Amino acid sequence: MMNRPALTFKERLTEYEKLMRLDKPIGILLLAWPTLWGLWLSSIGSPDFIVLWVFVIGLVLMRSAGCVVNDYADRKFDPHVERTKNRPLAAGRVSEKEALILAAALALSAFVLILPLKNLLLIELSVAAAFLAASYPYTKRFLAIPQAYLGIAFGFGIPMAYAAHLDAVPPIAWLLMAANVFWAVAYDTEYAMVDRADDMKIGIKTSAITFGRYDVMAVMICYGITLALLGLVGWKLHLYWPYYLGLAAAAGVAGYHYTLIRARDPARCFKAFLHNNWFGAAVFAGMIAGLSPRFQ
Repeated sequence: MMNRPALTFKERLTEYEKLMRLDKPIGILLLAWPTLWGLWLSSIGSPDFIVLWVFVIGLVLMRSAGCVVNDYADRKFDPHVERTKNRPLAAGRVSEKEALILAAALALSAFVLILPLKNLLLIELSVAAAFLAASYPYTKRFLAIPQAYLGIAFGFGIPMAYAAHLDAVPPIAWLLMAANVFWAVAYDTEYAMVDRADDMKIGIKTSAITFGRYDVMAVMICYGITLALLGLVGWKLHLYWPYYLGLAAAAGVAGYHYTLIRARDPARCFKAFLHNNWFGAAVFAGMIAGLSPRFQ
């Protein structure tokens, strides 16, 4: 077998960028929205500026680390899936050692970032968040719905936000995170519907496979539960009426997704997955307005 030509420094950086999915920011956005929900609600609409930027930079670093770990965990599977066969690790353009070093460096950077906040609870929660991010890729081997685990991992910025602002994690934070879990099951099932045929061949477990012919119904039920839980959050916090307009807009986005996924066409399912950015944005916009006294 011929050796592959050595990459230049610029080419190697490009491969690292692809490995971290910085060229595909949807994952960062889907992680950012619940984190921003937590930051705004825990601060009653006035997040600490330093805390805000620590979380924004931290979520980019942790999302990038999670992508590297995911590709490392799936390095034996990805070459057999049409959509992932050309990823840097699967294609052999980045070595396993490089991937592990990069993931460790990103995770360590994110951890160091929160140390100046001098919040022990936040530090403890960050360790749990790192474990969730690192272990999620392996849940596809044994969990019937690994998307629920993803929802916990992607929503862990919520209790961390409350810890950063209040040095405590009240029940409302866990209710908000539960809403994110159901949202993650909805959007990541849409994502899994794209790869269902390949995943069945290689033995990976996903919600799209578990739900089977009820996949579309399950996605819409999860959207409904998400909106119901978010409505309960708004009621408990006495948010003003614009918040519910935001939820109505998010419901409209979910309804549009039904038109995309009902025929189970992979391209349209992937479009629905990407479009979830607007679901999260609608909720956040409503949240900002719903916390504003001008709408009282």
